[in-house]
Amino acid sequence: MKLENGTRVLFLGDSITDAARDRADFHGMAGYPQMVDNYIKTFFAEKNIECINRGISGDTTEMLLMRMERDCFELSPDAVSILIGINDVWRRYDSNKLTTVEAFRSNYRSILEGVRRRLRCKIMVLEPFLLASDKSRDGYREDLDPKIAVVRELAREFADEYVPLDGIFAEASVKNTPQYYSIDAVHPTRQGEALIAKEWLKRVKL
Repeated sequence: MKLENGTRVLFLGDSITDAARDRADFHGMAGYPQMVDNYIKTFFAEKNIECINRGISGDTTEMLLMRMERDCFELSPDAVSILIGINDVWRRYDSNKLTTVEAFRSNYRSILEGVRRRLRCKIMVLEPFLLASDKSRDGYREDLDPKIAVVRELAREFADEYVPLDGIFAEASVKNTPQYYSIDAVHPTRQGEALIAKEWLKRVKL
């Protein structure tokens, strides 16, 4: 995915993307989006690429879909990066709120169809992931794996780039412990954020 001069890149997602950013700052960055932004500004400052973070902690696909007008379409990005889905799984176990595979597919498809239809911009999809660092969450796999399959299915239809994070973290956890990348199996450490940023950057041309 090539980022031309003056490209506006929008990061959408949940807490993994939000990463406690300063929401009062239009360009407030944190987590892996900040690492991507820092790299681009350091090595490709002349390209004037603008990165915007609109991750919201706790969001599900349904919640992201509801705020697409304000946090995506009104910003008119040239490229959209989406990492969403783990809360569609998590809410089943902490709030007894099940998101069926069919509902998940419908929400995510609507998000991607909206981006393609309204913006006609580049799309990068990052799959949700779960590390083996907290055994109490091993059971989440039952719910997560079918949803990852949906994300891959939709990415084949809509995405210009796809980042298979669940597999990437599984591979990385062979050399380092899963806890190196996430303590609670979901939220990345700084090392986990760096791995996401690295994989994101590998899929763009600057």
